[in-house]
Amino acid sequence: MSGSPTLLSVVVPAHNASGVLERALTALAASTLPRTQWELVVVDDGSSDDTATLAARFADVVVRIPGRPHGPAYARNRGVESSRGDVVVFIDSDCVVHADTLQRFWDAFQRDETVGAVFGSYDDTPVALGVMSQYRNLIHHYVHHQNAGDVETFWAGAGAVRRDVFVNAGMYDEWHFARPQIEDIELGARIRAGGYRILLDPAIQVTHLKRWTLLAVIRTDVKDRGIPWARLLAHRGAVLSTKTLNLRWTEKVITALVWAAAVLLLSSAIVGSRRLLLAAGGCLAGAILLNAPVWRFFMRQRGVWFTIQILPAHLLYYLLNGISLGVGLMLQQLVGAPIPDPTVEAYSEVGVKRWPPIPARNRPSSWTANEP
Repeated sequence: MSGSPTLLSVVVPAHNASGVLERALTALAASTLPRTQWELVVVDDGSSDDTATLAARFADVVVRIPGRPHGPAYARNRGVESSRGDVVVFIDSDCVVHADTLQRFWDAFQRDETVGAVFGSYDDTPVALGVMSQYRNLIHHYVHHQNAGDVETFWAGAGAVRRDVFVNAGMYDEWHFARPQIEDIELGARIRAGGYRILLDPAIQVTHLKRWTLLAVIRTDVKDRGIPWARLLAHRGAVLSTKTLNLRWTEKVITALVWAAAVLLLSSAIVGSRRLLLAAGGCLAGAILLNAPVWRFFMRQRGVWFTIQILPAHLLYYLLNGISLGVGLMLQQLVGAPIPDPTVEAYSEVGVKRWPPIPARNRPSSWTANEP
């Protein structure tokens, strides 16, 4: 790539990703943006398979992190430190870019110098079969298309940020997020706090390869997304905010209705009250009616029968929201900010330096304001 400036640095974090990485990197290689105008940095985060060997066939730089995995926040930071582009594009290892994805990222920054970060969406052709996998990927597509424009958050599955904005914001918070959680959302909050715009452009699309199971959905929505997000919102005093994706007032009302229906239904079963059963049905009907745009979207995409099949999964989402909010608020009050891994914290306290360096605690973070 000598003789031509690097415009984009594509950073792909990968952990034991040999099953999906080749398809992801092959798609990147087929991008319409000329290869002389972007570099590829793959970060092998403690893989035990042949991820690094596979990445070496495509990447300009392969960063190998030995030992146990440190998580995507840490891996992305190491990738950025090994890159040189004016704009950094983050692509997850299980995401397949469209031919024009990189070009669209670059065009978005060229059109408007006030934009600090941009992210896209999953497309409407998820690869994994099964109702749950199709539902999860399509609902992501729907939410991002419904919220196009200026937003308050960031998404790193297919997201890009100007290098100076990323550095000024403090990079990813690798201290508090040692596994895939809400590290991109938290970064987005700091980017916005720095006065930079974040643009959601759903025309920038990738195909998601992940297969979802019911257990994975519950674990992700509660443990890895919902609870950490609720704790962060409580820490920032933004629980009542309606500016972030999935926090619209309609979503909050639906969550309340679904929980009211569940409580009334349980009470009806205990005391044998028909009135409580009817009240539960009324709350459930209200939640379903408020979700009418979602049902119309799924009927257009997959038909009536598929829409009926995913209705319980969508209502479950709201039940999990309520659990996450309650547990997250309680933990924030009782514990405060998330506690890093004890080993990492111990290394930091005694000032030990090693390769890879331990996750940094001195980067700017949404959690640091109220910490001792």
